[in-house]
Amino acid sequence: MENTAQEQPATQLARFWWLWLVAGVAWVFIALVILQFDQASIRTVGTLVGIMFLLSGAQQLALAALVDRHRWIPAVFGALLLVAGVVSLINPEDSFAGFADILGFLFLIVGTFWTLGAFAERQTNDLWWVGLFTGILMIILAFWTSGQFFIQKAYVLLVFAGIWALMHGVTDIVRAFQIRRLPDDLARMDAALRQT
Repeated sequence: MENTAQEQPATQLARFWWLWLVAGVAWVFIALVILQFDQASIRTVGTLVGIMFLLSGAQQLALAALVDRHRWIPAVFGALLLVAGVVSLINPEDSFAGFADILGFLFLIVGTFWTLGAFAERQTNDLWWVGLFTGILMIILAFWTSGQFFIQKAYVLLVFAGIWALMHGVTDIVRAFQIRRLPDDLARMDAALRQT
C-alpha cells in the first residue's frame, strides 16, 4: 500500500514534465534576447530583470502547487519573486540601481542554493553535477560581480542576467526529462528492492 502512495505523486508530477520543458525553453529564449544587446539602457535592464523575476516567481508557485511536503517554501519564494518583479516593472531605473548594488549578493544566494540542492539530490539524481556546476559558476560570478564599478555594472548585469537565464533554462530542460522518467525509475527501484 505504501508503494502505491509513493508512486501516485510521482506519476502525477510526471504528467507535468512538459511544464519544465516549456519553462526551460522560455528561459533559453530570454537568455538569447538578453545576450543580443550590445549596450542597453538602465530602463531596459530593469525591465528585463523584472520579467525574469516574474517568470521565476510563477515557476516557484507552480512548484508549490505540485509538491506535497513543505509547499510553503516555494510559495514564499514565489511570492517574493513576484513582488520583486512587479516593483522592477513599476520603477525599472531605481530597481536597476538597487539590483546592481546587490547583484553579487543575489548571485551568491542563487549559487549557494543550487550547490546545496545538487548535493541534496546526489543520491537520487544522476545529473546532480549539472546543479553543482551551475551553482559553483554562479558563486564565481558573485565574487567577480561584487568588484565591478557601478558604471560597468549596467553591461555586466545584462550579461550576467543572460548567463543566469541560460543556466536556469538548461537546468529546467534537464529536469523536465528527469521528471518524465520518474515513474519508470521508481518502478525499477521497486523491482530491484523486491528481488533482494
